[in-house]
Amino acid sequence: MAEPFALLLTVYGGDRADHVREAFHSSVDAQTRRPDQVILVQDGPVSAVLADCLARLTEESPVPVTFLPLEHNGGLGLALDAGLAASRYDVVARMDADDIAMPHRFAVQLPVIERGADLVGAGMLEFGTGREDIVGSRTPVSDPEHIARYARLHDPFNHPTIVYRRTAVLAAGGYGDMPLMEDYWLFARMIASGAKVVNLPEPLVYYRVGEGAYERRGGLTLLRAELRLQGELRRSGFTTLAQYLRNVSVRGAYRLTPSWIRRPMYRRYVAPRGAGARTPVEETSER
Repeated sequence: MAEPFALLLTVYGGDRADHVREAFHSSVDAQTRRPDQVILVQDGPVSAVLADCLARLTEESPVPVTFLPLEHNGGLGLALDAGLAASRYDVVARMDADDIAMPHRFAVQLPVIERGADLVGAGMLEFGTGREDIVGSRTPVSDPEHIARYARLHDPFNHPTIVYRRTAVLAAGGYGDMPLMEDYWLFARMIASGAKVVNLPEPLVYYRVGEGAYERRGGLTLLRAELRLQGELRRSGFTTLAQYLRNVSVRGAYRLTPSWIRRPMYRRYVAPRGAGARTPVEETSER
């Protein structure tokens, strides 16, 4: 039996109106199975151009939109928690404001949720200037046992592709305040709490790799976020001491690698072949 679901999309001042418009239309108007509610979270002040775009999308949407403007930019995790609280339905699909959903995305993922999964991820195709400019793919691990094992070192899910049950997310404590690492932290806690997780290797989202993407994957800010995450994973018992030391050394070193080295490493070892051939560190949703 088909279950109603909500689409959760967050926007902040750094997003481009044309990208937001394309993301919205691809995940609502163009879907063969449309959401029953769109939760559009504005995370802090935005430009007049972007504000006008959000107003038009809300007014012209073919499905009801719950527009949730937040006074201050508190970060992705807190914005997503606010959006989850506004959902009318237990099933919620994530969408980033600069990516593009394939038309059959929800028609493929929702039946998996309806058969008993708590969280369903999928693969992505990375693109540059347009959808025809495919620069790589990110294929997640799909074996359930491998997901749990893989999660001790890497984020096992592509966050922009996720569909989950709100009850399972809330049972794990929600996203919380873990800037730049909120998705990995949530998924680790969901796995630890026994949530039924599934990954579909099929790409269902076009993931935009824009200017500055490789720079944002490194630097001192990311290193500090990485160390905080690894500390929490260790304190919660999700990782062992040996795994913690490995993660800090491997993932920490990657964060400090200059972008001119990080970019060819990512393009050669991560993007072309997906999870089966990744470098020692996996990318998290760092926008």
